[in-house]
Amino acid sequence: MLSQINSGAVSGIDAYAVEIEVNAGHGEPKVVVVGLPDAAVKESADRVWTALINSGFRPPMGHTTINLAPADMKKEGPSFDLPIALGIIAALDDMKAELLPRICIVGELALSGAVRRVRGVLPITLMARKAGMKAIMVPAENAEEAAVVDGIKVFPVRNLREAADFLDQEIKLDPYRLDIQSVFEANSLYEDDFSDVKGQEFAKRAIEVAVSGGHNLLMIGPPGTGKSMLAKRLPSILPAMSLDEALETTKIHSIYGSLKSHQALVARRPFHSPHHTISDAGLLGGGTHPMPGAVSLAHNGVLFLDELPEFQRSVLEVMRQPLEDGEVTIARAAASVTYPCRFMLVAAMNPCPCGYQTDPKRECRCSPTQIARYRSRISGPLLDRIDIHVEVPAIAYEQLAKLDKGEPSSNIRKRVVRARKIQQERYKDQPGTHCNANMRSKSLHQICKMEPEADQILRTAMTDLNFSARAYDRILKVARTIADLDASGTILPNHIAEAIQYRTLDRQLWV
Repeated sequence: MLSQINSGAVSGIDAYAVEIEVNAGHGEPKVVVVGLPDAAVKESADRVWTALINSGFRPPMGHTTINLAPADMKKEGPSFDLPIALGIIAALDDMKAELLPRICIVGELALSGAVRRVRGVLPITLMARKAGMKAIMVPAENAEEAAVVDGIKVFPVRNLREAADFLDQEIKLDPYRLDIQSVFEANSLYEDDFSDVKGQEFAKRAIEVAVSGGHNLLMIGPPGTGKSMLAKRLPSILPAMSLDEALETTKIHSIYGSLKSHQALVARRPFHSPHHTISDAGLLGGGTHPMPGAVSLAHNGVLFLDELPEFQRSVLEVMRQPLEDGEVTIARAAASVTYPCRFMLVAAMNPCPCGYQTDPKRECRCSPTQIARYRSRISGPLLDRIDIHVEVPAIAYEQLAKLDKGEPSSNIRKRVVRARKIQQERYKDQPGTHCNANMRSKSLHQICKMEPEADQILRTAMTDLNFSARAYDRILKVARTIADLDASGTILPNHIAEAIQYRTLDRQLWV
């Protein structure tokens, strides 16, 4: 007999419907899987047959054909095990088929018949709802992830026998329900807080400005001055994620497989810090079966590159386009997928190879040639995409010994949110522009209106400090953000002066 089961597969960050057809006929005992299956799907036959026997079902004795439609799309991974097994049971008339047209099924099978968690359940659930299906059957460990989607019933199962008995209407399963709002609130708290940071007021102010305008940031200072500590606390002052942002971010982490068991949502801004030995494919994404890279795992959050000059130059250069476009496309012979990657870039580096050039208490032993070679590992075009360069000096003992805590992240976030709301209102008629960092060049002079005194300060700085034309644009954008923090309609002299301080390590010092 022939049976049909609804399932799904992931392409990029979205899913598409897969119809699994199982025909159990007579003839030579043989199993054929068609429909562009990869090795994991082809191997499912052995897993499924063993799981059927260990669950008390009889496997087909004749020629069995399993078709995965559409036939021109590559099928990957073990998530088809459960629907294939249920399709075989239905094809052998060992189970009623009344519920099958209205339910989507995904899951990996263990040899014992237990159902294991799989990747990509959230996008598959969204696809099933959009396709008009009434329910989805998922592994129990994926239940919370699937239940985030409203308008579709989620039935978690722990083993093949339970799944078959439910579809055969011999047992009743209650759909899994989730209070999305309470989960969202419970998972949106940050463990790291700026109140833990002592001193570094100038650096903290620069971070506040960077976050308020969505500007990329480079911190430069000797080892042990707190650059990594500051960076890790940066997500705690970013505006809270909206539900749409959380869903999009969770989809990426679901596809990558980084969601924890029973985790429903990624409700905190991601903070991703890859090691400096990462490859091009690790940063942008890729592989035989394209997967999201570090830039996509940091989507809607922060990508932190510690020891920036230690990264391979080629790796840093491929990041320039994603920084501009907010998405990365991975092209392969079989398919091309696009992943979103709108993130805030935060980088940290030492001022020289030994790290102590700017440390007043330690002697730098690096030669000018070594320092120039070290700094030249970062290209000018990449530095041009970093709006704020800030020095993070060594902290005096007196500051470390203070018992007083710094300003908490909650207070800083309130100022950031106020500035972001001003920008949202400003750019409401400009699709794709949400903050000052991605302000369009044609709008620069219209939006960044300066007082005459401010204009004179900038004119003098451009001449005396030899800033580039791109640096001029960056200074204006940062000054506009500082003015937003002060709720000022025009850019005042103190706003320009502060913005210039964040460009003192510009191009002439890095070539």
